[in-house]
Amino acid sequence: MQPDLAVFPVPMLTFLLSVVAAGLVLRADLGRVVSTRFFAAFFLVLALGSFMVGLRFGYGVDRLVPVQRALPLFAGPLLWLGFASVTRDRIAGLALWHLGAAVALLAVAPWVFADLLDLDLIVGVSYVVYAGGLLWMWSRGVNHLSHARIENAVVLRRWMLAGAGLLVVFALADTVIALSFAAQRSRDAMAVISAGAVVMALGLIAVIVAVSKGGGRMTSQVTVVKISPDGDGAALEARARQVLLESKLYLDTELTVDRLAKRLTVPSRALSLAINQTKGMNVSQYVNDFRLDHAAALLAEGDGSVAEVLDQSGFLTRSNFYREFQRRFGMTPAAYRDAAKAGQSGI
Repeated sequence: MQPDLAVFPVPMLTFLLSVVAAGLVLRADLGRVVSTRFFAAFFLVLALGSFMVGLRFGYGVDRLVPVQRALPLFAGPLLWLGFASVTRDRIAGLALWHLGAAVALLAVAPWVFADLLDLDLIVGVSYVVYAGGLLWMWSRGVNHLSHARIENAVVLRRWMLAGAGLLVVFALADTVIALSFAAQRSRDAMAVISAGAVVMALGLIAVIVAVSKGGGRMTSQVTVVKISPDGDGAALEARARQVLLESKLYLDTELTVDRLAKRLTVPSRALSLAINQTKGMNVSQYVNDFRLDHAAALLAEGDGSVAEVLDQSGFLTRSNFYREFQRRFGMTPAAYRDAAKAGQSGI
């Protein structure tokens, strides 16, 4: 059979982009190695699925259709586990249950789901369930990502919301495709497959660019949560400030909410609530303010370049440093240095 060039190239493009995304994510530092492995596995599932779609509709290779239709059962669990692994200490048991169920369904798919429509519906339900799980996790706030590096916590939460949206889109697209094939409207199904592949390719390009740059926006709306009015919040915030200033722990680029809370011998949630209550910000912004004060002092008192100041202040990316500095001081680092030097010389 000759390849259908109208269909074949785009799924293969998404295959290649998914492999690239998996490689980049695997090299990223999100706070826990296991998180990057789950995310990389998610992109590899997308890659394998796209490859099978290309073989099926480009060359008529349909022997792997049951596997191709069952493979998406891994997408939701892997994406959810990637985010869940930065919210809790133990993840192995969860991974065993969630991935084990997908493995079992994949193993019996060729024999149990002969017409594949029931399997497609199960896949759609899986997408929706895990999208709901991501939305629930997202609703708990940025400080719930206690094992994420503080530098990356807000970005991860934004990607969590995007991941939930992606799973919903997958669910809708797969349902339309399955129903179209069941109604013998293959042309409609092919149109949805082609459009979906193009959209996925664009999304993968966005992921690759974002990961290559080291993240995206690092600011978010802060929800102030009240805790007991007995002064415990203020006392805990004062302890956190003392520890950060005395140890200069804020300069550690691998600092997480969980690590800071353990240093204070308190639950990470208690620390998050105390910072929210007393300062009206999340822990990420709180720690970044210490880093910014340190950077401002270096700019005012030293002669090192802005890039050197960035490296010495606990920030990982230039974009985040500039954005946070502008938020805190209302000017760029270079302008702040010029203003400080002018003030010191009496100009």
